[in-house]
Amino acid sequence: MKHTEQVYLTPMPVRIWHWLNAFGIVTLCVTALQIRFPEYVNIFGTYKAAIRLHNTAGVVVSISYALWLVYYMFVAGTLLKLYVPTLEDIKHGLFRQAFFYFFYYFLGRPNPHHSTPDCKFNPMQKAAYLMIMLVLLPLVILSGVILMYIAPLREIFMVIGGIKTLVSAHFLIACCFCAFLFVHIYLATLGHTPFAHFKPMWDGWEEEEVEDETEPATLAAAEPVRVSAAEPRSVAHRSGGAETA
Repeated sequence: MKHTEQVYLTPMPVRIWHWLNAFGIVTLCVTALQIRFPEYVNIFGTYKAAIRLHNTAGVVVSISYALWLVYYMFVAGTLLKLYVPTLEDIKHGLFRQAFFYFFYYFLGRPNPHHSTPDCKFNPMQKAAYLMIMLVLLPLVILSGVILMYIAPLREIFMVIGGIKTLVSAHFLIACCFCAFLFVHIYLATLGHTPFAHFKPMWDGWEEEEVEDETEPATLAAAEPVRVSAAEPRSVAHRSGGAETA
């Protein structure tokens, strides 16, 4: 038997950042299509209008990234714990999670990872987000800033191979982001319901299906349980109408 627990995974500052970042990256991708292929794509009227909107979205994403970094490093202090895979993740967790996504999920097997406030992401998510947030995003921001200020930063981009090399690198990193975006949305639909992983990005709470360990009849009839970082699981369980420690 299973019962449902609710876990508070995503604080409001992170949710605001997530959607601001998502809209910014989608805007960057769409405007980049017109900038890269102006002879085929004309969504924003003129070429200059597409560049202005692209630059504005780039500034918004850069500022939101800086706020995200400051929040996780200095406010929450959980950047390394949440985003860096452990040795166990690398040795076993990555393969276990990959088998689930590519094979066991289609057999109806349960997800081997259960999210908690201290371990929100499975090993594959940690590896992907580590690469996206701490490698690719800083690189695309840096290359974008240099492209926005070519004249005063000319000496810098001449050192790294000239403007063609810089534009190519910026474009290839952006392609990686587009690919990640599609995979990210697809994997987000693989919860116990198609929208189970989208819900926490709106209200912060994620539903987890948990196997009953004791008193199956009582727990099966219990109401959904809410658990948060400030509300330990042992305190939040309910039996009948009253919470029990």
